[in-house]
Amino acid sequence: MKIAIIEDDKETRNYIANGLKESGFTVDSASDGLEGLLLAKTGAYDVLVIDRMLPQLDGLTLVKTLRSSGCTVPVLFLTTMCGIDDRVEGLNAGADDYLVKPFAFSELAARVNALLRRPQMTVEPTYLQVQDLEIDLLKRVVKRGGQAIELQPTEFRLLEYLARHAGQVVTRTLLLENVWDFHFDPKTNMVETHISRLRGKLNAGGKPELILTVRGAGYILDGGG
Repeated sequence: MKIAIIEDDKETRNYIANGLKESGFTVDSASDGLEGLLLAKTGAYDVLVIDRMLPQLDGLTLVKTLRSSGCTVPVLFLTTMCGIDDRVEGLNAGADDYLVKPFAFSELAARVNALLRRPQMTVEPTYLQVQDLEIDLLKRVVKRGGQAIELQPTEFRLLEYLARHAGQVVTRTLLLENVWDFHFDPKTNMVETHISRLRGKLNAGGKPELILTVRGAGYILDGGG
Protein backbone atom coordinates (compact mmCIF):
# COMPACT_ATOMS: atom_id res chain seq x y z
CA MET A 1 0.00 0.00 0.00
CA LYS A 2 1.20 3.49 -0.89
CA ILE A 3 0.69 6.55 1.32
CA ALA A 4 1.43 10.22 0.62
CA ILE A 5 2.11 12.58 3.53
CA ILE A 6 1.67 16.29 2.86
CA GLU A 7 2.96 18.06 5.96
CA ASP A 8 5.17 21.15 6.28
CA ASP A 9 6.61 20.34 9.72
CA LYS A 10 9.68 18.22 9.01
CA GLU A 11 9.76 16.50 12.40
CA THR A 12 6.09 15.49 12.19
CA ARG A 13 6.44 14.43 8.57
CA ASN A 14 9.43 12.19 9.28
CA TYR A 15 7.78 10.75 12.39
CA ILE A 16 4.69 9.69 10.43
CA ALA A 17 6.71 8.45 7.45
CA ASN A 18 9.01 6.31 9.58
CA GLY A 19 6.10 4.82 11.49
CA LEU A 20 4.18 3.95 8.33
CA LYS A 21 7.27 2.48 6.70
CA GLU A 22 7.82 0.30 9.76
CA SER A 23 4.22 -0.86 9.35
CA GLY A 24 4.96 -2.01 5.80
CA PHE A 25 3.70 0.96 3.77
CA THR A 26 5.45 2.68 0.88
CA VAL A 27 5.57 6.38 1.72
CA ASP A 28 6.14 9.56 -0.28
CA SER A 29 6.01 13.03 1.21
CA ALA A 30 5.71 16.71 0.34
CA SER A 31 6.38 19.82 2.44
CA ASP A 32 3.92 22.30 0.90
CA GLY A 33 0.51 22.32 -0.73
CA LEU A 34 1.59 22.84 -4.34
CA GLU A 35 4.17 20.06 -4.14
CA GLY A 36 1.55 17.91 -2.46
CA LEU A 37 -1.02 18.58 -5.17
CA LEU A 38 1.46 17.50 -7.84
CA LEU A 39 2.37 14.42 -5.82
CA ALA A 40 -1.27 13.43 -5.31
CA LYS A 41 -2.13 13.89 -8.98
CA THR A 42 0.84 11.98 -10.37
CA GLY A 43 1.17 9.12 -7.88
CA ALA A 44 -1.14 6.15 -7.43
CA TYR A 45 -1.81 6.43 -3.69
CA ASP A 46 -4.13 4.46 -1.45
CA VAL A 47 -4.43 7.16 1.24
CA LEU A 48 -3.39 10.83 1.50
CA VAL A 49 -2.47 12.26 4.92
CA ILE A 50 -2.75 16.05 4.62
CA ASP A 51 -2.09 18.89 7.06
CA ARG A 52 -4.65 21.70 6.79
CA MET A 53 -2.22 24.59 7.35
CA LEU A 54 0.28 24.31 4.50
CA PRO A 55 2.43 26.92 2.73
CA GLN A 56 1.84 27.69 -0.97
CA LEU A 57 -1.59 26.02 -1.00
CA ASP A 58 -3.62 25.28 2.12
CA GLY A 59 -4.86 21.75 2.75
CA LEU A 60 -8.53 22.65 2.40
CA THR A 61 -8.01 24.10 -1.08
CA LEU A 62 -5.75 21.19 -2.00
CA VAL A 63 -8.45 18.63 -1.19
CA LYS A 64 -11.18 20.64 -2.94
CA THR A 65 -8.96 20.80 -6.04
CA LEU A 66 -8.34 17.06 -5.97
CA ARG A 67 -12.04 16.25 -5.56
CA SER A 68 -13.07 18.62 -8.36
CA SER A 69 -10.60 16.86 -10.67
CA GLY A 70 -12.20 13.48 -9.94
CA CYS A 71 -9.64 12.15 -7.45
CA THR A 72 -11.35 9.72 -5.04
CA VAL A 73 -8.32 8.66 -2.96
CA PRO A 74 -9.24 8.65 0.77
CA VAL A 75 -7.97 11.72 2.64
CA LEU A 76 -7.10 11.98 6.33
CA PHE A 77 -6.76 15.57 7.56
CA LEU A 78 -4.12 16.01 10.25
CA THR A 79 -4.34 19.41 11.94
CA THR A 80 -4.32 21.56 15.06
CA MET A 81 -7.65 23.08 13.97
CA CYS A 82 -9.89 21.23 16.40
CA GLY A 83 -13.17 23.13 16.45
CA ILE A 84 -16.44 21.54 15.37
CA ASP A 85 -16.73 24.05 12.53
CA ASP A 86 -13.18 23.19 11.45
CA ARG A 87 -14.02 19.48 11.33
CA VAL A 88 -17.24 20.08 9.42
CA GLU A 89 -15.44 22.36 6.96
CA GLY A 90 -12.73 19.75 6.39
CA LEU A 91 -15.15 16.89 5.84
CA ASN A 92 -17.34 19.00 3.55
CA ALA A 93 -14.25 19.87 1.49
CA GLY A 94 -13.85 16.18 0.69
CA ALA A 95 -11.83 14.66 3.52
CA ASP A 96 -12.79 11.19 4.73
CA ASP A 97 -11.43 11.49 8.26
CA TYR A 98 -10.04 14.12 10.61
CA LEU A 99 -7.34 13.70 13.27
CA VAL A 100 -6.33 16.52 15.61
CA LYS A 101 -2.74 17.23 16.69
CA PRO A 102 -1.16 16.21 19.01
CA PHE A 103 -1.94 12.61 18.11
CA ALA A 104 -0.79 9.09 18.91
CA PHE A 105 0.76 7.28 15.96
CA SER A 106 -1.22 4.16 16.83
CA GLU A 107 -4.46 6.08 16.28
CA LEU A 108 -3.22 7.54 12.99
CA ALA A 109 -2.24 4.06 11.77
CA ALA A 110 -5.62 2.67 12.84
CA ARG A 111 -7.44 5.43 10.94
CA VAL A 112 -5.31 4.85 7.83
CA ASN A 113 -6.11 1.14 7.96
CA ALA A 114 -9.80 1.91 8.41
CA LEU A 115 -9.74 4.07 5.26
CA LEU A 116 -7.99 1.27 3.38
CA ARG A 117 -10.79 -1.12 4.31
CA ARG A 118 -13.44 1.11 2.80
CA PRO A 119 -14.65 0.16 -0.68
CA GLN A 120 -13.27 2.57 -3.22
CA MET A 121 -15.69 4.74 -5.16
CA THR A 122 -15.67 4.35 -8.89
CA VAL A 123 -16.20 7.29 -11.17
CA GLU A 124 -18.75 6.55 -13.84
CA PRO A 125 -17.67 7.61 -17.33
CA THR A 126 -19.66 10.38 -18.99
CA TYR A 127 -18.23 9.79 -22.47
CA LEU A 128 -17.76 6.59 -24.44
CA GLN A 129 -15.98 6.10 -27.76
CA VAL A 130 -15.72 3.03 -29.97
CA GLN A 131 -13.83 3.62 -33.22
CA ASP A 132 -15.55 6.66 -34.80
CA LEU A 133 -18.64 6.32 -32.60
CA GLU A 134 -18.96 8.91 -29.80
CA ILE A 135 -21.53 8.79 -26.99
CA ASP A 136 -21.99 11.73 -24.61
CA LEU A 137 -23.86 10.17 -21.69
CA LEU A 138 -24.68 13.49 -20.03
CA LYS A 139 -26.04 15.28 -23.08
CA ARG A 140 -27.45 12.03 -24.52
CA VAL A 141 -25.80 12.81 -27.84
CA VAL A 142 -24.50 10.17 -30.26
CA LYS A 143 -22.20 10.92 -33.18
CA ARG A 144 -20.48 8.77 -35.75
CA GLY A 145 -17.77 10.28 -37.87
CA GLY A 146 -18.72 13.64 -36.37
CA GLN A 147 -22.33 13.40 -37.57
CA ALA A 148 -25.14 13.39 -34.99
CA ILE A 149 -27.45 10.38 -34.86
CA GLU A 150 -30.94 10.67 -33.39
CA LEU A 151 -31.88 7.71 -31.26
CA GLN A 152 -35.02 6.79 -29.36
CA PRO A 153 -34.55 6.31 -25.58
CA THR A 154 -34.51 2.51 -25.82
CA GLU A 155 -32.07 2.63 -28.73
CA PHE A 156 -29.79 4.89 -26.69
CA ARG A 157 -29.86 2.51 -23.70
CA LEU A 158 -29.14 -0.41 -25.99
CA LEU A 159 -26.17 1.34 -27.60
CA GLU A 160 -24.87 2.53 -24.23
CA TYR A 161 -24.89 -1.01 -22.85
CA LEU A 162 -23.12 -2.38 -25.92
CA ALA A 163 -20.55 0.44 -25.76
CA ARG A 164 -19.84 -0.14 -22.07
CA HIS A 165 -19.04 -3.73 -23.03
CA ALA A 166 -17.33 -3.00 -26.34
CA GLY A 167 -15.32 -5.94 -27.61
CA GLN A 168 -17.31 -8.37 -25.45
CA VAL A 169 -20.08 -10.72 -26.56
CA VAL A 170 -23.38 -9.58 -24.97
CA THR A 171 -26.14 -12.17 -24.83
CA ARG A 172 -29.82 -11.62 -25.55
CA THR A 173 -30.60 -12.37 -21.89
CA LEU A 174 -28.19 -9.65 -20.69
CA LEU A 175 -29.79 -7.14 -23.04
CA LEU A 176 -33.29 -8.03 -21.85
CA GLU A 177 -32.23 -7.59 -18.22
CA ASN A 178 -30.13 -4.45 -18.55
CA VAL A 179 -31.92 -2.52 -21.30
CA TRP A 180 -35.54 -3.56 -20.80
CA ASP A 181 -35.36 -4.70 -17.15
CA PHE A 182 -36.95 -8.03 -18.11
CA HIS A 183 -35.93 -10.96 -15.94
CA PHE A 184 -37.78 -13.41 -18.13
CA ASP A 185 -37.96 -14.14 -21.85
CA PRO A 186 -40.94 -12.26 -23.33
CA LYS A 187 -40.85 -14.61 -26.33
CA THR A 188 -40.72 -11.73 -28.77
CA ASN A 189 -38.13 -10.48 -31.25
CA MET A 190 -37.83 -7.05 -29.59
CA VAL A 191 -34.07 -7.38 -29.15
CA GLU A 192 -33.53 -8.34 -32.77
CA THR A 193 -35.85 -5.56 -33.96
CA HIS A 194 -34.08 -2.86 -31.97
CA ILE A 195 -30.64 -4.14 -32.99
CA SER A 196 -31.73 -3.93 -36.62
CA ARG A 197 -33.03 -0.36 -36.22
CA LEU A 198 -29.90 0.70 -34.37
CA ARG A 199 -27.69 -0.79 -37.06
CA GLY A 200 -29.60 1.08 -39.72
CA LYS A 201 -28.95 4.40 -37.99
CA LEU A 202 -25.31 3.71 -37.19
CA ASN A 203 -24.54 2.46 -40.69
CA ALA A 204 -26.30 5.27 -42.57
CA GLY A 205 -24.35 6.54 -45.56
CA GLY A 206 -22.59 3.23 -46.11
CA LYS A 207 -20.55 3.26 -42.91
CA PRO A 208 -19.03 -0.10 -41.94
CA GLU A 209 -20.83 -2.38 -39.51
CA LEU A 210 -20.15 -1.82 -35.81
CA ILE A 211 -22.63 -4.22 -34.21
CA LEU A 212 -21.72 -7.78 -35.09
CA THR A 213 -23.86 -10.88 -34.56
CA VAL A 214 -22.09 -13.82 -32.95
CA ARG A 215 -24.19 -16.76 -34.02
CA GLY A 216 -25.63 -18.70 -31.12
CA ALA A 217 -24.11 -16.29 -28.55
CA GLY A 218 -25.29 -12.69 -28.96
CA TYR A 219 -23.93 -9.38 -30.17
CA ILE A 220 -20.70 -7.46 -29.96
CA LEU A 221 -19.92 -3.80 -30.53
CA ASP A 222 -16.65 -4.10 -32.40
CA GLY A 223 -13.90 -2.15 -30.71
CA GLY A 224 -11.28 -3.18 -33.25
CA GLY A 225 -9.64 -1.08 -35.87
